[in-house]
Amino acid sequence: MIEIRVLTPDDWPTWRELRLAALSEAPGAFGSRLADWQGDGDREQRWRDRLSIPGSHNLVAVLDGSPVGMSSGVPTADPLVMDLISMWVHPDARGKGVGDRLVDEVARCARERGADRLRLTVMPDNTPAKALYERVGFTQTDELGDLLPDGVGHEQVMQRTL
Repeated sequence: MIEIRVLTPDDWPTWRELRLAALSEAPGAFGSRLADWQGDGDREQRWRDRLSIPGSHNLVAVLDGSPVGMSSGVPTADPLVMDLISMWVHPDARGKGVGDRLVDEVARCARERGADRLRLTVMPDNTPAKALYERVGFTQTDELGDLLPDGVGHEQVMQRTL
């Protein structure tokens, strides 16, 4: 059974564990790098601050008693749009509905807060993530995401109508 838990800043050790695992397992899938969150970047207050973004909805998925996935919904300058960020599912839990549940919970929160769209960015070569997002109703937009480290390409922006 998949349980979705809403995190508070006091849950920072769980978020830290998952985020470091995500950045280690899928280094090319995120704008952040593992090195950014280790060493001097690995501070309790920084983890608490990440879970304290005003209006954010931070989630962890628990499967068979273990945390196996994470995602966040964060408000944007447009009150009708919430961004889905920090999405990751442990490889052992993929294909079990964890990603679907995390996305659906962020979408539910976004609707409750008055948003009519959920948006995300994904690396162009992250085929499995794009397949998940398309399966749960996201489509690619014409909007350009952040510039990639190669200085040429851009992240892909996808959107789901709520």
